[in-house]
Formats: sequence, C-alpha cells, structure tokens
Amino acid sequence: MSEQMADLEIQNLHVNVEGKEILKGLDLKVARGEVHALMGPNGSGKSTLANTIMGHPSYEITEGKILFKGEDITETDADERARAGLFMAFQYPSAIPGVSVVNFLRTAINAQRKARGEDPINLKEFRKVLEAQMELLGVDREFTRRYLNEGFSGGEKKRCEILQLAILKPLVAVLDETDSGLDIDALRTVSNAVNAMRGPDLGILIITHYQRILSYITPDFVHIMLNGRVVEEGGADLARQLEEKGYDWVREKHEAGVPV
Repeated sequence: MSEQMADLEIQNLHVNVEGKEILKGLDLKVARGEVHALMGPNGSGKSTLANTIMGHPSYEITEGKILFKGEDITETDADERARAGLFMAFQYPSAIPGVSVVNFLRTAINAQRKARGEDPINLKEFRKVLEAQMELLGVDREFTRRYLNEGFSGGEKKRCEILQLAILKPLVAVLDETDSGLDIDALRTVSNAVNAMRGPDLGILIITHYQRILSYITPDFVHIMLNGRVVEEGGADLARQLEEKGYDWVREKHEAGVPV
C-alpha cells in the first residue's frame, strides 16, 4: 500500500443487510493517482461494499467507519458524498425517461459547483467540456440527446457513466462490476476511457468478479475479498494468479476452521 494519505479509507467496516452480517471487518484505502481492483467470488460482499460506500440506506453499518478526504462520512447521504467528489458507476444503471443525457450531466455538474460555492456553468463552457470528453471517449453526439439510459445497450449505459465520470472529475471513482454484460468491443471502449482518465487527480476502485477487465486496465493494487473481508493483497500479478487458479486456493487458505 502506498504511503500517501488515502482519499477514501474504510476502517473495520461491519455491515448488515436485512439482519444478516455481510461485511465483517473490512479495511481498504484508495488514494488519488492509484488504481485498485477489488475481486472476490459471488457472495463475498463486493456489491454490499459498493452500495455502502455510496450511502445506500438499506445497508446498516454496525461497526467501523468510512473516511473521505479525512472526514468521517459514515452517516452522510449519498448526494453529499457525490458532491464531495466520490463517484459511483453502478452495475445496473437505471433509466430516467424524459431527462436527456446532456441535461442530466449539466444538472450534475452544477450541483457539484454549487456545493463548492461556485456559479452554475454557462452553456457555452459546458458544451466545450462535453464535446472534448465525448471526443476523448468516442461518444457519438446524437447519444447525449437521448433520454438517460432509456433503451440503452449495456455498453451504452457504461459509456454514459464513464462520460459522467469524465465530466464530473471526482477524486475517487468506484466502478462496480463495470465489465458485466459488456461484449469485447464495449469492454475495450470503456477500458480505454478509464485509462485515458488515469492520473494523479483520480483514484479508481474497480470492483469485479472477473479478471478480464484487468487485461485492459492494469491495477496498481489488487485486493481479494472473501466472507466479508479483504484476505489477500498484492499487485497486478495477484489478478493473473486468480485467472489461472480461480478462487479455490483463497478459500482453502482462509476458510480452514472458519465457522460458516
């Protein structure tokens, strides 16, 4: 783990969902300039973590805390977290009929500016920002006139989220199962876009079941989750090890004598 101060820090997190403990003392740190991959078999608690980071009300934190930029955000609402610079790309983004992509993006950027005490972005400046990012991400102009996620393919939904990420410029982005449901071309497009945004001002946490997205986005750190906590940590080679061996060796190593 790097020595710089983490922008997102999760300490001893215990989370219940419908009365069942899913996260059981999870620790994780992500700093700007780093790309982290959090991997684990189905049922290990990955999506519970993603939803808890973003403040989903159905996830009850019973112990531990979440810090963002050194501030305790464990009790703050999802929109406050977003305005503070925490971004979440969901596994299944919802459609918003009647709201065009362009209007949604402008509203989102203005909410962020308002939180910083800045004036709303003027239309000319916004168009310039939007067009530059659309070009970078290979997004068709027609795409932004459509209603948000309505009738979008899996790849289009993910591309739309990456466009949001590029425009909002958060400090830390959590990408939850961004690779699910993508064909190889869409996966490559999304990965290229994420790689284009890598840099000292953005921390990225990729939560994934499969190693395949990590063939395109090489992580600096890999964390393996099992039974609600991080049990193994390493570099990109750890993801390659999972690709070759699967999760059985992790289970054998960490589940011996663990009560189910």
